[in-house]
Amino acid sequence: MNPQHPPRDVVILGGGLAGLTLALQLRQREPDLDILVLERRAGPAPEAAHKVGESTVEVGAHYFDKVVGLGDHLRERHLRKFGFRFFFSEGRRDLDQVTEIGASRHLSVPSYQIDRGIFENFLVEEARRRGIEVIEGSMVRQIHLAESSADPAALHRVGYSLGTSPHEVDSRWVVDACGRAGLIKRKLGLAEPNNHAAHAIWFRIKDRIEIDRWTDNAEWRGRCDPPARWLSTNHLVGAGYWVWLIPLSSGSHSVGIVADPAIHPLDTMDTFEKAMDWFQTYQPLLFDELDGKRHLLQDFAFFKRFSYGCKQVYSADRWALTGEAGLFLDPFYSPGSDFIAISNTYITELVSMDRRGERLGARVQVFDQLLHSFYESTLALYQDQYPIFGDPEVLPVKVIWDYTYYWGVLAQFVFHDRLADLSSLAALRTELAQCQALNRAVQDFLRAWSVVSEKRNPAVMLDQATLPWFAELNRSLNDTLDAAGFVARIRASNAQLHTLAGQILGRALADHPGLDTGALGRLVAPDPAANDPARALLPGRLPEPVG
Repeated sequence: MNPQHPPRDVVILGGGLAGLTLALQLRQREPDLDILVLERRAGPAPEAAHKVGESTVEVGAHYFDKVVGLGDHLRERHLRKFGFRFFFSEGRRDLDQVTEIGASRHLSVPSYQIDRGIFENFLVEEARRRGIEVIEGSMVRQIHLAESSADPAALHRVGYSLGTSPHEVDSRWVVDACGRAGLIKRKLGLAEPNNHAAHAIWFRIKDRIEIDRWTDNAEWRGRCDPPARWLSTNHLVGAGYWVWLIPLSSGSHSVGIVADPAIHPLDTMDTFEKAMDWFQTYQPLLFDELDGKRHLLQDFAFFKRFSYGCKQVYSADRWALTGEAGLFLDPFYSPGSDFIAISNTYITELVSMDRRGERLGARVQVFDQLLHSFYESTLALYQDQYPIFGDPEVLPVKVIWDYTYYWGVLAQFVFHDRLADLSSLAALRTELAQCQALNRAVQDFLRAWSVVSEKRNPAVMLDQATLPWFAELNRSLNDTLDAAGFVARIRASNAQLHTLAGQILGRALADHPGLDTGALGRLVAPDPAANDPARALLPGRLPEPVG
């Protein structure tokens, strides 16, 4: 069968979050680009009970707002997120009497709780408004990938069906954004497992879960301004797992359990009834909240092993993978939209280079290596770390470290539009390698520290907004930097990470002098300032209640 349309510039397989935002970004960069999006779903997505991935963090929110131009929609139709919040509430019904991690006020850079159904329906409308063709109800049946290295003019061919009618389309570029189906990944044998074996279950309830009402303690409620903890991505944590609570603008609430199977096997939670029994044991306040709302259940799903890698995501033969069609990490810090932002930016750069007639080989290799480097650095935050999640002494330190690494390095590259700036990357090669090595060493050390930690769980709020340097790091993402200023910023972040690592070492050794410092001890010296309120970057060792 011959194609029924002149060749396209780009065909995107999948009209979800990754595919549609890529289409919009490509259209903004190359206004005359001929883009076709093939989406399997026919008609609008349902609100609330659609897809997980509702919580965004700073990089993803910046991408949707400033890069793709969707800020008005985010502010009008979705909820501004009140940051991440963590409660060490395992087996407890007195939420005001456990350690809480979180900011008492909004920090400078916004993020959002996104109802994926509302968002993706809007993206379809916006893509069409910008002149992008989106064919819903189209089932991709076959993909023939051309080898442009052999023939620079060769075109890919995609076969798809609309109902019982077969169609074909030729295209210079084809991008797989079809999610876990991974059409190109399967075709080329690119799947690559990793060593992160966590699983997840999740569901939506057609009602608000207002965690602020779980206690009558007026002092506890008043610690936050606004007094609306329910707008956070709330984490109820324990050894080997965390539970998410994410509000949706449609009035529903997303609930999930993410766990290490060695500690909390999937077969203890893989139905709604089992999950409720699990909550009754491990998070009884949530059980109390949901027990009378069982009839409001909207959906239930699970993944046995959700995290995976991919051998290659970009090719000089003009194909690419983005979103979950490529690789996926862990939802703990909500990095899914961040990696869509990074991957789509690299794909947009490659398509633009190709239109200018530039060779792709070397740039493809660099971008592929960079994405995998970001993936491996971020995976280190999760892999083998789930036992720490129940430690009220170590997890707060880990959260501060992980934020500092994220805001100080990766987020700076995105906010300052330097992801594809090879000259800055070359100038910072040493510092980036040092940051990556230091992060691995800190993650290893945190595990060792947690083994001997006393796991004290006092009734305190560890308020990140009261750490001036931490709030300033968040604010600094909004700065405008030239190339020299950006290089100086990353070098300053590297120095700050080394100072913070020394204080983490000093904090742990003050309580456990015989603790093996491992690789971290070879990279930094213990800093006694960790226990000096005037100079510490960390919250106090024995903090007093806030309020």
